[in-house]
Amino acid sequence: MAMIPSFFDNRRGTIFDPFTWEPFKDFPFPSSSLVSHDNSAFVNTRIDWKETPEAHVFKADLPGLKKEEVKVEIEDDRVLQISGERNVEKEDKNDTWHRVERSSGKFLRRFRLPENAKVDQVKASMENGVLTVTVPKEEVKKPDVKAIEISG
Repeated sequence: MAMIPSFFDNRRGTIFDPFTWEPFKDFPFPSSSLVSHDNSAFVNTRIDWKETPEAHVFKADLPGLKKEEVKVEIEDDRVLQISGERNVEKEDKNDTWHRVERSSGKFLRRFRLPENAKVDQVKASMENGVLTVTVPKEEVKKPDVKAIEISG
């Protein structure tokens, strides 16, 4: 119990905010071992993949990026690759940062496309920070069914 007050020594007289509290801040660990303060990886690019009767549709949330900063590629082995980079905001020596949560840096997501994907007809568009990649599907040819009369 004696350790608990040492966590809050610098917080006495202020309102406790569980969203900004850093419980490992005062421990003698290297900062990178438990809590990463490095926002140089824009890793968690959120992408939805839905299949409609006509196509596979991918939607990626890329707020603040321009279409020139994003690449959409199809590799030979039917892999859709979405990549890009968000640049770090330039620092001014007069600025005081209180929190940095927006990620910056490179991102890369890859998806193996199914056999029915028409990889030569892929289309991509970007609007309001949402990238939409549409991969048309080949029509599934239904087998010809021939009824056989049963004798006897």
